[in-house]
Amino acid sequence: SSSSVLAEACDALIEEKAFFVRENTLTTSFRRFSCTKYLIQNHYITSPLSAEEAAFPLAYSITLHKEFDTFERLFRAIYMPQNLYCIHVDKKATTEFKQDVEKLLNCFPNAFLASKMELVVYAGISRLQADLNCMEDLLKSGVQWKYLLNACGQDFPLKTNKEIVQYLKGYKGKNITPGGLPPVHITRRTKYVYMEHAYNFFSFMLWTFVRKTPPPHNLTIYFGSAYIAVTREFTEFVLRDQRAIDLFAWSKDTYSPDEHFWVTLNSIPGMY
Repeated sequence: SSSSVLAEACDALIEEKAFFVRENTLTTSFRRFSCTKYLIQNHYITSPLSAEEAAFPLAYSITLHKEFDTFERLFRAIYMPQNLYCIHVDKKATTEFKQDVEKLLNCFPNAFLASKMELVVYAGISRLQADLNCMEDLLKSGVQWKYLLNACGQDFPLKTNKEIVQYLKGYKGKNITPGGLPPVHITRRTKYVYMEHAYNFFSFMLWTFVRKTPPPHNLTIYFGSAYIAVTREFTEFVLRDQRAIDLFAWSKDTYSPDEHFWVTLNSIPGMY
């Protein structure tokens, strides 16, 4: 049981021993049972736990490429029926992985695959494009979510949904895009042209000696986290405002653009 697994992990921690969960600890696998039985046996939450949470739905953009069992546990941990979940699966993922993700999501009316999938290159523009694809899909939904959070399949929450909601409400409509001016060793990421090389079996970013033109609209480039919590209004700004569109185009041949794109836009004077 999950309690015995937790007890074993605690004992190992006290004794300073390594501990690994070697199998899926969810009670019932969706692969062998109906959606109804799967949700019941694994204690999925099927109605909002509080009026506060019901009135403050969240949207999630999650990018995946491997380890279905890890994603399955992540999804169980963050799932709430009032929230909305867009899942982007890397085109390089195996057919079995894609089928497993799709079959799982079919059990939930508020979770879906992104309408457009990217072949993601680590530190390339395709990683940022994956989030933008989900943003488009999430905005088209009828759910009036308040904040969007992005994550990857190897993440795991440290807070409950209610704690996350209360934390975000404290920002009073401001965005969370951690970052600042880039340190010297980071500036080359946006000073030189980088090229994506993508293959089904291997992908990488290639640095060139070609210098980039200055950023559009005289924007100051900031550097920060690829993972954010942003309002619905900011999401619309990212997808519709010409400054955001031009910054995205300019960023296509930079290194790890998702680490400067969000924070740069959110640092525009007067921004959210």
